[in-house]
Amino acid sequence: MNDDASTYHVPVLYKEVIHALNIRPNGVYVDCTFGGGGHAKGILEKLNSDGRLIAFDQDADAQKNVPPDKRLIFVPHNFRHVQRFLKLYKHAKVDGLLTDLGVSSFQFDEAQRGFSTRFNGPLDMRMDKRTDKKASDIILNYSEAQLHKLFEQYGEISNSKTLAKHIVQQRNANAVKDIDAFKSMLYDVVKGNPHKYLAQVFQALRIEVNDEMIALKELLEQLPEVLSPAARVAIITFHSIEDRIVKNYFRNINDDEDDNPFSTKKKEAIFKTITKKPIVPSAEEIKNNKRARSAKLRVAEKI
Repeated sequence: MNDDASTYHVPVLYKEVIHALNIRPNGVYVDCTFGGGGHAKGILEKLNSDGRLIAFDQDADAQKNVPPDKRLIFVPHNFRHVQRFLKLYKHAKVDGLLTDLGVSSFQFDEAQRGFSTRFNGPLDMRMDKRTDKKASDIILNYSEAQLHKLFEQYGEISNSKTLAKHIVQQRNANAVKDIDAFKSMLYDVVKGNPHKYLAQVFQALRIEVNDEMIALKELLEQLPEVLSPAARVAIITFHSIEDRIVKNYFRNINDDEDDNPFSTKKKEAIFKTITKKPIVPSAEEIKNNKRARSAKLRVAEKI
C-alpha cells in the first residue's frame, strides 16, 4: 500500500463498520469506496486465505493505495456497476458490502481536483477523470431553473433561486476560469457565513458532477441480488438526502405491497434493519477528525 495511504483519508466510524459487517473469515466482501484503503485493511485483517475483498473506486488516485494482497480484487469503476463486475469476477453473491459516501481528505486537499473552496484551482470536481462533465460546464451551461433545483436540493441553500439567477446573469468563461474567479462572482449573493455558504455551493456542484444520488439509488436497487442471506450492508452517508434515500430504501422495500393489485398478501421482508437509528461518530472521533462530524452509519441484513 502507498505510504501516503494513511493520510489519503482517515476511515470514518472504522471500528463500528468492521463490527457491523459481522465478517466471516472465508467470506466475500465488497468495499464500494476504497479510497485510502482504511476500511479495506480492517476487512482484510478479518479474512483468512480463502476470504476475498472486491474493492471499487472510480478515482484513479485511489488505485495507488491498493496493497499487494492476492485476496483483494480492485475494480477501477463506480459502484453503480457492482452487480456486473461481481458476475465478471465469479462472485455473484457476497457476504457483506460497505459504502462510505464521503469525499476523501486527499480529494479535498488537492487543489487541482477543485473540490475545496480553500485553494484556487480549476472548477473540476470529477471523481472519475474519464468522464466529461466538470463543475465549470454546469455553471456555464445549466439553465436558471436547473441551477435553482440543484442548489436547493443538493446544497440546501436558502436563497438558491437568487443564486441561480445571479449566476446566469454574471456567468462567462472568465468568471468561471478558476475557483477564485467563481467565488468573486458569488460575492454579492453570499448569505450568512461565507465559508459555510460556499461549501454548500461546492457540495451541490460536486453531487451533480458525479451523479452521486442516482449512483446511490442504483447501488441500493442491486443489493437484493448481490447479497447472500445473512449478509450485512453498511452505508455511511454525509448528507441528509443520502441518509434519507438509504433509510427510505430499507423501509420501503420491506413494506411494499405485492405487485398484484388483487393480492392482499404483503411481500416477504427482504432486509432486517440492524440500526434502528443511525450510528454517529463519538465526540472523540469528531475531535480527531472534523470531517467525520456529519457521518451517519446505517446497517441492514439480508434475510
